[in-house]
Amino acid sequence: MAPARRQSNGRSPLVNKQSQITSFFNKPPAAASTASSVPSPPQKETHSKENPKPSPSPSPNARCSTGTGTGTGTGTSTSPGGSASPTTPSPLQPKRKKPLLVIPSGGCRHASMKSRGSEVSGKRVRVYWPLDEAWYEGCVKEYNEESGRHVVVYDDGEEEALELAKEKVEWVEEGERRLKRLRRGGGGEVEIKSAGVDDRVVDEDEVEEEGGGDDEEDEDWGMGKVVGEDGEDDYDDAELVDDDDSGLAVGRASGRLRSRKRKGAKDSGKKWDTDSRSEGKTEVLALNPIIAKGSKFKAEKTGDVGCSSLPVDSSERFSIREAEKFPFLGQDRRDANKRRPGDADYDLKSLYLPPNFLKGLTGGQRQWWEFKSKHMDKVLFFKMGKFYELFEMDAHVGAKELDLQYMKGDQPHCGFPERNYSMNVEKLARKGYRVLVIEQTETPEQLEIRRKEHGSKDRVVKREICSLITKGTLTDGEMLLAHPEASYLMAVTAKYSGSESSKTEPCFGVCIVDAATSKITLGQFNDGSECRVFCRLLSELRPVEIVKPAKLLSAEAEKAILSHTRNPLVNELKPIVEFWDAGKTIQELKILYECMDDRLASGSPEQTHEKKFCSPVLGDSLKNFPSVLSGLINSGDDGDVALSALGGAIYYLRQAFLDETLLRFGNFELLPSGDIGNNPQYLMLDAAALENLEIFENSRNGGSSGTLYAQLDHCVTACGKRLLRSWLARPLYNLELIKQRQDAIADLRGEILPSILEFRKAMSKVPDLERLLARIFSCSEACGRNANKVILYEDAAKKQLHEFISALRGCKSIHETFSSLSAVTKNIRSRLLNHLMTPGEGLPEVNSVLKHFKDAFDWVEAGNSGRITPREGVDVEYDSACNAVKQVESSLTKYLKEQKQLLGDKSIKYVTIGKDAYLIEVPESLQGSVPRDYELSSSKKGFFRYYTPRVKKLLSELSQAEYEKESALKSILQRLIRQFSSHQSKWRQLISATAELDVLASLAIASDYYEGPTCRPKFISSGKFPCLSAKSLGHPLLRSDTLGKGAFVPNDVNIGGSASAKFILLTGPNMGGKSTLLRQVCLAVILAHVGADVPAESLDLSPVDRIFVRMGAKDHIMAGQSTFLNELSETASMLSAATSDSLVVLDELGRGTSTSDGQAIAEAVLHHFVHSVQCRGMFSTHYHHLAVKCSNDPGVSLCHMACQVGAGGDVTEEVTFLYRLTQGACPKSYGVNVARLAGIPESILLRAAVKSREFEESYGRNKRQPRKNSHVGNQDDWILPFLQELIRAAERPDASVTSAAADSLHRLQEEVRAILLPH
Repeated sequence: MAPARRQSNGRSPLVNKQSQITSFFNKPPAAASTASSVPSPPQKETHSKENPKPSPSPSPNARCSTGTGTGTGTGTSTSPGGSASPTTPSPLQPKRKKPLLVIPSGGCRHASMKSRGSEVSGKRVRVYWPLDEAWYEGCVKEYNEESGRHVVVYDDGEEEALELAKEKVEWVEEGERRLKRLRRGGGGEVEIKSAGVDDRVVDEDEVEEEGGGDDEEDEDWGMGKVVGEDGEDDYDDAELVDDDDSGLAVGRASGRLRSRKRKGAKDSGKKWDTDSRSEGKTEVLALNPIIAKGSKFKAEKTGDVGCSSLPVDSSERFSIREAEKFPFLGQDRRDANKRRPGDADYDLKSLYLPPNFLKGLTGGQRQWWEFKSKHMDKVLFFKMGKFYELFEMDAHVGAKELDLQYMKGDQPHCGFPERNYSMNVEKLARKGYRVLVIEQTETPEQLEIRRKEHGSKDRVVKREICSLITKGTLTDGEMLLAHPEASYLMAVTAKYSGSESSKTEPCFGVCIVDAATSKITLGQFNDGSECRVFCRLLSELRPVEIVKPAKLLSAEAEKAILSHTRNPLVNELKPIVEFWDAGKTIQELKILYECMDDRLASGSPEQTHEKKFCSPVLGDSLKNFPSVLSGLINSGDDGDVALSALGGAIYYLRQAFLDETLLRFGNFELLPSGDIGNNPQYLMLDAAALENLEIFENSRNGGSSGTLYAQLDHCVTACGKRLLRSWLARPLYNLELIKQRQDAIADLRGEILPSILEFRKAMSKVPDLERLLARIFSCSEACGRNANKVILYEDAAKKQLHEFISALRGCKSIHETFSSLSAVTKNIRSRLLNHLMTPGEGLPEVNSVLKHFKDAFDWVEAGNSGRITPREGVDVEYDSACNAVKQVESSLTKYLKEQKQLLGDKSIKYVTIGKDAYLIEVPESLQGSVPRDYELSSSKKGFFRYYTPRVKKLLSELSQAEYEKESALKSILQRLIRQFSSHQSKWRQLISATAELDVLASLAIASDYYEGPTCRPKFISSGKFPCLSAKSLGHPLLRSDTLGKGAFVPNDVNIGGSASAKFILLTGPNMGGKSTLLRQVCLAVILAHVGADVPAESLDLSPVDRIFVRMGAKDHIMAGQSTFLNELSETASMLSAATSDSLVVLDELGRGTSTSDGQAIAEAVLHHFVHSVQCRGMFSTHYHHLAVKCSNDPGVSLCHMACQVGAGGDVTEEVTFLYRLTQGACPKSYGVNVARLAGIPESILLRAAVKSREFEESYGRNKRQPRKNSHVGNQDDWILPFLQELIRAAERPDASVTSAAADSLHRLQEEVRAILLPH
């Protein structure tokens, strides 16, 4: 018999609700002998590990119990082999019996009890339960003389028949404090207290939602399920635990409070095997790569609800226990191949389990350890019934990161209900953990069938790995809704042209996967030994997870990953074996696509990674491959490295069960070329430019606040926000495409603005369709947790249905909104907008498809009921089943007419009595006329009811037809999703058009947030003199209302062209606005190339192919780079890659050393850019000698940020910043003024001012000494303007001396001082 398929609502049809998780860590089935009336301590396991069927006639050695609760056993039913047959009780079975009471040696008061009879009725008594190691109070209700047993009613209302002579009991005197096990509190809560068990407060609403939990029955089950008299699950408003297996002990609040008393002798052997989840005691599966041996794990989680907080010494207790029980985790640790840490090829992911340790495990324990020993680097979510359990070192992670409470006992153990899966798995993944999800793929009933039909000796239900969730493989979660930013997984490899040791001139291959949207980007590119292109890619994408071949990338590539990412999760795969080369990747791709084609042809959505089910002969056809993949395969060596990166990604994604879904529904793209060449596609921003200009991340905390992206992001859709990021990372270079965007933005700000605002309003209500569609497409592939064999209790099908309806409504809303815009297209001059809004061009034709799904079923009714009832003509399978039912019903109607004619009475009719339908009701007067084949079923006064062989046959056919109809109804959702997914290209095009229009509208709106005038940039052909000319250039981010006092000062900037120098050498005081000016020029160029308006009265520029920015002082300690080395590394990138069309911005080059070496390097670099590269650029510096050197260079324009200088004290100067770009050089940086603003004490400022003058005088003597007096005659160029300025200042006696005059005066003083001072 094949395993039953999961029902569409996510529940197994074979699994009854279980109210408690049973002990997982019990003794292995060593000796399952029949329990004696007085078993010895080692025999206590008989009751805790067997799960026998309840029997109304217990064996002579079994204790009889009555009441409403259960203990550790449920009776016994021994198979011919002598073993217990585990079963799940049916609704017809009676309540489970109390477990056998195992009497510990030497503890019972036999003499005092033997003579007790009815005289003790009404007395209070304490009864000792050895497995709980606790006493429970109750009252003797009555004495049964026939059985010789007393009926004890415990304080929780539970009754039990006991032979007091064989029990360990104590009589309770009046006035003694009673031990309460259950107390119901007010306010909708149930407070559960039990001796030896942690306290727990459970909210009744939550309890009702969680329900029961078990779905498994193994050989060591110690606790059965509570079943009421009516055959239904006997749930109350409180429950402590819930799950299933042999061994893993768990405690949980969810349904009915089960008896937590465990009777049996206390085992003097392995204590960890007796702990029970129902007792709140759990056993540790110690093995902790996260908490090292001997480390102190501090439990910080406390709370009023749930398990009581750990005692202070809990971490010490855990550590001691781990050291004692699991020595193979400490100094004796070895991997699966018995290699020790430090050995070559030691595998951190695996663990060698000693055979002696495995022999002492139960089936459930062995199952957990087998999973864990192969995945030591992951946190296991181990499914037990309705709960995911975390044991041993995983429990520490759950307590620390998820605020889960430890279950009481020596074993670290915690868990959570299935409904919290999405939230908790996302929390751990985002914190950098790898989460391995292990689901049950078999019910207890299926296990029993397998044991009987196939002779299997398994006593544990099957469990399988169904998902691997990491930062880069998250596809669903609550936080994804609030974070539209893509989380990229990058697989990277490289091929080197140099020797194995040098690894120079790499050719990188990358595969970039956004699992949430099924977007896959492939590419390969040549790079230098410094890996600058690779660094730029990392800075743009900031991948959250990286997959790379072990020990293959060069040291520079490894440094790039450290320097230009934000703490990604790094996975190393074995080259060739795991990280495939191009040949292996192509072979695997052919197999995967062949398998997918076979399943599509057969109509089965079930995925399998077993290659034997696929065709072994594949040929060389690539017809089913996406065009991007077939293009790379046909390109030979030009695509080999990229294909190898794809191979590494596929291998890794296979563990997460995402490989086939992404390959079938993936949106494949080629990585935009990073080479400039003769026809570049984009303005390239290197890593330094992206970071220094704060395009996506600010330098304060790495967030988006204050970035260009944040300023421009007025998108109302998540897909629009992601597209805007890609536009900013790669601005256009092609002038025609730039002008198309400019035209579109101009139209959006014109007559159609009201319509666009309505479009934005409608789109703001649409969910993240790009991600939602990716999830829906993946639902059509039954894999991972979506596989039919996975046992889920949550209503998974209902969740899928709601997402499907949400996607349909979203697509319908987009289509209707675009249709409403068609009325204003006559007012649109932009070709780009017309293209986006025209059906059949940029907008797909989806009207007929949407109409089909609109007519297919009632969306509102389906959303409310949780199931789809298709309309006629929508689904062939369902229509066929409905027709079959109608035909049988028609035959029954026709047969009734025949019987009426036969008996001659039109009053004969069909009736339904209870479950008996289609009974032929015949008047009593016709009793003698009925044919012989009529079978009397029932009667009432005046009528007899019959069945006939013909009716029985038709009823059998009707039952089968209705079953097929119901099956078709349950699977209709999957068929509709597959129909929907077959139009994936149209849905993606619809999302793409929406995103592009949303971004264009966002850019049109963003200009309203600039301060001052805005303009549409005008591009001029580069020609011989590339230029950049801006009038009243503002800053796209800074506004007067954010600057506090004063207003932002716009500036005129002229670089290049026939009338201006190509380079500006910028000097000025500290804090004078030099860096701000550099940034605003770069940001204006980026905005212009994106196609947006810029904050200026006018901006004319020639196209810029690359922007290079060297700004700020920082180091990369993790990459081993000092501040100065980091400066020069960025400068080296500029020197090697800049062209005459590039824009180079250098901010205080040489500040990392501030010596003569720094000044010399700055001068040499400036000379190279001005005279060799001849590109446009700006160079700010505090090396004032550099300004003197370049004063006569026609390629350099000397400018400074203006300021006013006045007396700030006896010696110091007070500087007022004017932030105005002014011609000429500034002789000083006025650093002492900045020190004063920073609050440096006055005494230090005075001394610093004196020393500054001394240094200036010394510098002036040393600088001019070789020149003697020859320089005096060369000052005419600046003396005349200086005198003219002094005259103008004298004519305005109320005005302060301007900075130019003051600077010139100061310079003249230096020259005079150099002449007059003795040498």
